[in-house]
Amino acid sequence: MRTALITGASSGIGAAAARVFDAAGYRVALVARTAENLAQTAEGLSNKPVVEAVDAANGDAVLAMADRLRADFGVPDVIINNAGAGVWKYIEDTKPAEAITMINAPYLAAFNVTHAFMSDMLSRRSGVLIHVNSPAAEMVWPSCTGYAAARFALRGLHEALSQDLAGTGVRSCQVIFGEVSSEYWENNPGSRAYAPKISKTVPVMTPEACARVLLRVAERPRRQVVYPFMLRLYHWNYALAPWLVRWLFRLTGRKRSRP
Repeated sequence: MRTALITGASSGIGAAAARVFDAAGYRVALVARTAENLAQTAEGLSNKPVVEAVDAANGDAVLAMADRLRADFGVPDVIINNAGAGVWKYIEDTKPAEAITMINAPYLAAFNVTHAFMSDMLSRRSGVLIHVNSPAAEMVWPSCTGYAAARFALRGLHEALSQDLAGTGVRSCQVIFGEVSSEYWENNPGSRAYAPKISKTVPVMTPEACARVLLRVAERPRRQVVYPFMLRLYHWNYALAPWLVRWLFRLTGRKRSRP
């Protein structure tokens, strides 16, 4: 049976991915910080899911988790680095503790989980790493300084792995989604007000739609995919005329309330 480890599996895209991968015949390992929420995700899954209540930003805790999984679950065929946190603020409004939280997840969480299983994947000469990222990893709008920096770090991890893993049989994939109808806005109150108005032209995706994209990438790995199509269009425009997209984001973004 194929196996997939999913971080941030207690809600949103991660929980939806658990259901979609389980339905596709994968056995899944669910990772997040809150055991109760993970137990809810595991309910109804048919292929003996494994629940690991771990803070993936804690490297020692992730190594201990990897030792436990090797004994019963095995080395995952697919790792979905989905854990993430973030609030959209200007740098002067972002507390240092908030910046650390955003670096911890997604970047350190993805680094730690990937590190824990990389030697096994290289020895096996197979494995798919999927990093769930944000448009802010490439196209930055005003007022998301700490968030964008953390997302750039995750992108940097993916880019470095893509180079390191060439010819090894292990693939690194980055998947960029636009707005998702998850708990993000509720967990980060006030952030929606900072979204550039142009973002309203990009359709909102459901967590289930995102999960189906992740399954397709797991089974047919690609270096990078961007969803939905309208976001992909902005992505192409950014590659051709980055100054234009930056200008549009500044034009439609929220301005500072003070000098």
